[in-house]
Amino acid sequence: MGERNRKYRIDTEENREFLKGITENLLSFGHGFPSPKGSSYYLGDDGTPWKDRNRETWITSRMAHVYSIGTFLGHEGSKELAAAAIRGLREELHDDKNGGWYAGLTAEGEILPNKQCYAHAFVILAASSGVLAGVEGAKELLEDALNLYDLRFWNEEEGLSCDTWNTEFTVLDDYRGLNANMHTVEAFLAAADVTKDEKYRIRAGRIIDHVLGWASENNWRIPEHFTKEWVADLECNKEQPADQFKPYGATPGHGIEWSRLITQWALSTYKNDQEGAKKYIETAENLFNRAVEDAWNADGAPGIVYTTDWEGKPVVHDRMHWTLAEAINTSAVLYHVTKKEAYAESYAEFMEYLDEKVLDHVHGSWFHQMNEKNEVIGTVWPGKSDLYHAFQATLIPYHTPELSIASAVKEGKEI
Repeated sequence: MGERNRKYRIDTEENREFLKGITENLLSFGHGFPSPKGSSYYLGDDGTPWKDRNRETWITSRMAHVYSIGTFLGHEGSKELAAAAIRGLREELHDDKNGGWYAGLTAEGEILPNKQCYAHAFVILAASSGVLAGVEGAKELLEDALNLYDLRFWNEEEGLSCDTWNTEFTVLDDYRGLNANMHTVEAFLAAADVTKDEKYRIRAGRIIDHVLGWASENNWRIPEHFTKEWVADLECNKEQPADQFKPYGATPGHGIEWSRLITQWALSTYKNDQEGAKKYIETAENLFNRAVEDAWNADGAPGIVYTTDWEGKPVVHDRMHWTLAEAINTSAVLYHVTKKEAYAESYAEFMEYLDEKVLDHVHGSWFHQMNEKNEVIGTVWPGKSDLYHAFQATLIPYHTPELSIASAVKEGKEI
């Protein structure tokens, strides 16, 4: 194994140092995100805020989460940055009249319509991390976010969450989707770790059981879009397959992300029951292996294609940075949990690709979107909106997989 390879190989000192450097780079890159009242600007190619774009709740939440973790890592200014984002969530992005959080604000401060489950899940994640970091107002934010989510988004009978309300919470959209439910699982696991209320972990498991049922019936390619009766709509957006939040077909990056979340849930739920955990971890492996087989290097160049059809053929060939981040996370987690060498090999491949193609060695952060030739483009994700996926990918590989990442970093639970 040459020196160059060691940098990319899991459990080497060289790889740990490589990731630490990226962590610090990302935290430094994002310092310009807070607007005067705390909501997050969308970051441009060199970290300069794009002030003419909307300031969205999900991005603000992600930045609160990232800089809360930054406080545990000793990154200077992190607590103040986390506090700014938490303030933005408690004040200008919060709907004091109808409850919940606006989707965001325009550059002029106008309200973006609708109440998104996706955004509310990220508010829970942000508040959970903020509580751990001791950020002022985070505890109240978490209580408010969990109560609101219970009231408006969680369906106890179905064991799933709805997707989108109008701003006043009077009209519920018929669309149901798994992206919001995936980030709900993430948020519920974080909330369970922070509040010690296990009902959120149990709810996460109910969502996971639904997803595994749909995936196992579909060759481990997860349907993303559903009717209000939770019937899969496999043809959704076939005419506009690159939709930013509702792309057509299977999204391999989500298969990979689900794999890690299922593993985390199983390990934290079946702490004293290896057989119980094993059953779920095997399904997580099925999801990861299907996604990587379909999407990695699928068109003659390295990278993970954004979407495939239901036979696993690429539809949108672009490479989104978040899919690589999740592949790094999940390959590391599955290697540490199963000890299977194939996952270590995948991790090394992903690391090399990150270094050679996706890291912006000039301006910092990661290129957010590349085409099938690995040229930087911006049709779906111009600029470098936030740090969340990339930042987590520098930490999850070396922290205990049964804990949410903020809790694991705070507790120093390293592998």
